[in-house]
Amino acid sequence: MAIHPIDYRYGTPEMKAVWGEENRFRCIVAAEVALAQAEAACGVIPADAAETIARCARMATLARANEIEAEINHDMMAVVKAVTEVCGDAGRWIHFGATSNDILDTATGLQMKAAMDLIEAKLRALLAVLLRRAGETTHLVCVGRTHGQHGVPTTYGLRFAIWASEVGRHIERLGQMRPRVAVGQLTGAVGTQAALGAKGLEVQPAMMANLGLSPVDVSNQIIARDRYAEYIMFLANVATTLDKIGVEIRSLQRTEIAEVEEAFGKKQVGSSTMPHKRNPIKSEQVCGLARIVRAMVEPALQNNTLWDERDLTNSSCERVVFPEASVLADHILALMVKVLEGLTIREENVRKNLDLLHGVNLAESVMIELTKRGMGRQEAHEAVRVASMTALAERRPIAGVLGEDPAVAAVLDGAEIAALLDPENYIGTAVEQVERVIAKLAPLAA
Repeated sequence: MAIHPIDYRYGTPEMKAVWGEENRFRCIVAAEVALAQAEAACGVIPADAAETIARCARMATLARANEIEAEINHDMMAVVKAVTEVCGDAGRWIHFGATSNDILDTATGLQMKAAMDLIEAKLRALLAVLLRRAGETTHLVCVGRTHGQHGVPTTYGLRFAIWASEVGRHIERLGQMRPRVAVGQLTGAVGTQAALGAKGLEVQPAMMANLGLSPVDVSNQIIARDRYAEYIMFLANVATTLDKIGVEIRSLQRTEIAEVEEAFGKKQVGSSTMPHKRNPIKSEQVCGLARIVRAMVEPALQNNTLWDERDLTNSSCERVVFPEASVLADHILALMVKVLEGLTIREENVRKNLDLLHGVNLAESVMIELTKRGMGRQEAHEAVRVASMTALAERRPIAGVLGEDPAVAAVLDGAEIAALLDPENYIGTAVEQVERVIAKLAPLAA
């Protein structure tokens, strides 16, 4: 019976597969095989035994391991026994010189590696759609908002470019993080490699080379959890970027703003009681699940504070944190790509909102020009401030109010004021900034 929404509602098949029970089992078996091969290469076990283990271990099954675990109540030893059974005489060399977490943590390294591959692919896809939308809207002027109030103009292209730049940094962070997270170990019971003696320093890197993982420099019985905490904090950071985008889309889709709209299917239902509703439910889902991903940071950090050479408090916690954070972060990444691909921009409403205050939100441009022409900056600010308040109170275009001020009229004529209040003339270097971001980040996009 499915209980967790990940089982039936959230998550991509590929990320669920990474953290599924069968793949976990296969990663553990792969680690055991890699260990045997490394030990044979280093002269620790017979080469023919390693060959047999490599050939036969794949015949071990999760079902059999589960049967054994039910009897002995030890998950790792159950796998060791299940693999030993199918390897004949060579089975006596399975797990030689290793402790449970050498294999379990190395298996986690394989899962982390696969998970990061999926996350990176989706980040690149997200970057690609953001850059495309930035290019499409490079010249689309819109009202900028600070504190929820209209400010000077900006462009939709700049908004998309800002998000794209953030995603580009996530891709960069992921590349820097990989060698610290996709790691394995073979250090024995408390980290001394005593069971392998001097050969331990040869076996560990050889084993990890077989798996495509980095070996730890040093560890106790387990890999230090700062590595995994970094991974979870990375996912939380990515989720927060998606949350930011989702919040903005939801705000801009408000009925009274209506500048953007999520794609809405022909037969889609917005409300069970209000037939007219077209709700931004996908962005809301992104924002909601981002909270869950962020909530995984605290337990991930606490998993690094264990007793002495280790205790087991991290284990049960990680069985929840690793798959849940990974699956949900991957899910909302995929979802946001779809949202942005299908996002409709209502340009008529963009223009309507831009003109809503009849130029008051462009008061800064007049102040700047007055200062350039000789009026003191503070004097210019006060003149334009008073004119703005008057225009708002009397619901008049600010151009007329400014023209009535003798101090302003002595410096600027009506045509010049009108030009200064044209939003198309006051977007600074927005176009150039967008073009620069697109050129810089295009190589990173999918």
